[in-house]
Amino acid sequence: MVLTVRSKDAASRRIRLSRGGINMLARLSSNFSRTRLAAMLAASTVFGVLSLAPSGAALGDEDERNEAAVKLLTTIPYPADLQALHAFDISWVDADTQLYYLGDRSNASVDVFDVKHNRFVKTIKAGFKGVVFNPNGSGNNDKSGPNGVVVSGRWLFVTDAPSRVVAIDLTTDTKVSEVSTGGADGFRADELAFDARDGIILAVNNADEPPFATLIKADNGHLSIAKKIVFDAAHGVDATNGAEQPVWDAGTGRFYISIPQVGPNAKDGAVARINPNTGTVDALFPVEFCQPAGLTLGPNQDLLIGCSVVFDAAGAPWSATDANSAAPTQVIMDAKTGAIDSTVKGVGGADEVWFNRGDGRYYIAARANPTGPVLGVVDAKGQSLVQIVPTVNAAGKPNVFPAGTAHSVAVNPHNNHALVPLPANNVAPNCLNGCIAVYGTPKREHDDD
Repeated sequence: MVLTVRSKDAASRRIRLSRGGINMLARLSSNFSRTRLAAMLAASTVFGVLSLAPSGAALGDEDERNEAAVKLLTTIPYPADLQALHAFDISWVDADTQLYYLGDRSNASVDVFDVKHNRFVKTIKAGFKGVVFNPNGSGNNDKSGPNGVVVSGRWLFVTDAPSRVVAIDLTTDTKVSEVSTGGADGFRADELAFDARDGIILAVNNADEPPFATLIKADNGHLSIAKKIVFDAAHGVDATNGAEQPVWDAGTGRFYISIPQVGPNAKDGAVARINPNTGTVDALFPVEFCQPAGLTLGPNQDLLIGCSVVFDAAGAPWSATDANSAAPTQVIMDAKTGAIDSTVKGVGGADEVWFNRGDGRYYIAARANPTGPVLGVVDAKGQSLVQIVPTVNAAGKPNVFPAGTAHSVAVNPHNNHALVPLPANNVAPNCLNGCIAVYGTPKREHDDD
């Protein structure tokens, strides 16, 4: 996501979020995170681990806690014959095949990795847009692609610019269908979710004003537009700062989508619930002091909401020069009622989030955490922050490559490895051309392969 500031008139300003890296926060955090991580590397054999003792754990039992701590296990380097990884978006793990898919803008491809054996497999091309630059040389996140990726059986669904959704047959790695969601000015289709039971995609155009989502029927790979859902005051959702990650909940038979801001106040966000049968928003659940972005379905039909903006102790958006302390949080919501189950303190500035059924934890790609970019680990049952692990952001080079941030995460439930793509950097090992960082707990003798 890129954090920019837009104004509709001289009297009103609003935060605008879109995927691909929060440029302003990336610039603030990049150099700091590099020096901080370098110091941690010098002090430890692991790649910087900040562990929070679980509730009720004995503080003196350090060996047991360290054994269970999530650490950087390895990195999967990008092949030298590919363009260095700087610009990328959403990632996905197919649990059936243990293959990991990443929307890679630097190479205008979807990249595939075997995350059982930690190796690069291939790239898939389908005319993706790649990186688009602004006149000032920065990356134009709103017009770049590919963006969202979802796999269901033999089908890979990908969003792209301009307003493009494609279906790829993974038995041949060829595009078999594509549709346009009808956005303006070359803006991308961004996040997507898939209802495999009914064969319905919900794709989001976050950069259009007003933002909107599109229900798309996927019939054996063939895509067709079903319904457009506009997020504006006339349709009951006054989305003034885009629309972000959707998720499908088979338990309620509804899609849910993060709405960063509703109305004029930055503190007011929401999760919208969408009925795919009517193509309408049938509920709007308020979320304050968060600017919802990431969204994932956990146990007991809970939703973890990734809060993209860190607010300060006084309730205003926090910055590095703030006179007030940062108060980073994530939010857990009951999908059935919209009630807030818990506010998880200690990590914020998130983009993609993921629930891993393998270890019962949420994983949070928090690229704009106040201490620098981190991977947050939350116990889904206890609804508490377990750990934050440093990751890496990297600055861009005008008209050459955009700033890259550690904003994407997906987890393999078979080995509980969290996969975080990192932009090319000289901090993480074997990552000079970019890499997939593999985080997890060190394997023990009794663990399965």
